[in-house]
Amino acid sequence: MKILRLRAYCYPENVAASAMAEDIDAEYVRRGIVCINYTPMPSRGVSDEVRRKYKKIKYEEFHDGHVIVHRFPMIKEGTNIVQKTFKYLLSTIVEYFKGIRAKDIDLMLCSSTPPTQGMLTAMVAKRLSRRYGRKVPFVYNLQDIFPDSLVNTGMTRQGSLLWKLGRRMEDYIYRNADRIIVISEDFKRNIMAKGVPESKIVIVPNWADTDGIYPVERKDNVLFDRYDLERDKFYICYSGTIGHTQNMDLLLDVAKEIRDGLKDVRFVVIGDGAAKADVERRIKEENIGNVILLPFQPYEDIAHVFSLGDVGLIISKPGVGNNSVPSKTWSYMAAEKPVLASFDKDSALASLIEKTGCGIVAEAGSREELKEAIRKMAADSQIAGKGKSGKDYLMTELDKEKCVKRFVDTLVLAVE
Repeated sequence: MKILRLRAYCYPENVAASAMAEDIDAEYVRRGIVCINYTPMPSRGVSDEVRRKYKKIKYEEFHDGHVIVHRFPMIKEGTNIVQKTFKYLLSTIVEYFKGIRAKDIDLMLCSSTPPTQGMLTAMVAKRLSRRYGRKVPFVYNLQDIFPDSLVNTGMTRQGSLLWKLGRRMEDYIYRNADRIIVISEDFKRNIMAKGVPESKIVIVPNWADTDGIYPVERKDNVLFDRYDLERDKFYICYSGTIGHTQNMDLLLDVAKEIRDGLKDVRFVVIGDGAAKADVERRIKEENIGNVILLPFQPYEDIAHVFSLGDVGLIISKPGVGNNSVPSKTWSYMAAEKPVLASFDKDSALASLIEKTGCGIVAEAGSREELKEAIRKMAADSQIAGKGKSGKDYLMTELDKEKCVKRFVDTLVLAVE
């Protein structure tokens, strides 16, 4: 079986759920599946040195040839929306023509970020089906519901031109996908309400890399020495995309307001994204010294990243909860860290935290609730126990082997 993926980003770029991708790749090896990837040369969150290196690397094989990556030249991704859009458009055009020339493809697989990739993949699957004279199924891995997420974060409104375009794109993708993998019952209900038949939908929860992510004691954590962090402070750590969905302005506002009263509390933000420049600017201009901004770290240090904080932070703008389940939740749990979530209280995530007792939920957007949660957690001498509760749930309810098997089973059954 041969799978084709057209990807906006690929290693060595830092992408969400990279650990899960590695688990899936390992399953490909076990089942004799080959996954072919077409992707532009790295441009997001990488150094100029890395870009120069990959100018010379057009073809790579991983996992004994079961994962193949074809790279093509591409301009560097800019920081503003116009530059990003131009780069996406250019990449999409190249990927389309690369994709329709691919040989002997049995299945096309696509993740939902950026949303244009789903429409692109559906179009290429159609072209290949006509070219081969047989059906090339398309499986869509839905990790973010667009354009709902834009409405919920205030980036657009329901009924706007952007929303209408997004809905047409969403309908086209759902209509042409043969299977849609969703990460929760909330996602399933959302797209069924939009007319997607239940027979197309398969729920596969995101799982954690419990092999690669494990508790690392503070005295052994390399990040403290690498970035001169004081080991006797109380750290609240966020790791992931620094985008517009994440409410970084709220985080910075709260950090400013508590810095005099909670002098030992530090916030560490590890990652990259569209809002990173604004975060850097505010920290500098407003002298927010209790917020430390760090780049994405090498994957071999992933256990150190999620073990760095006394508390793992999840933060989103109001309304995002029903359209997003942050996979970093499982990573915090794997590292036995309690979770502080500034998140919608009517979400599945909030219910999970309450059920397991692994942390505290502050209503999304509420400055006062977030400050109070920070005070409680910083004063709780038994805080580490909440992290162990999360790990217990993770190991019993979200078994990696079962989730990976179900994911790849869905791909295989789409072809049969």
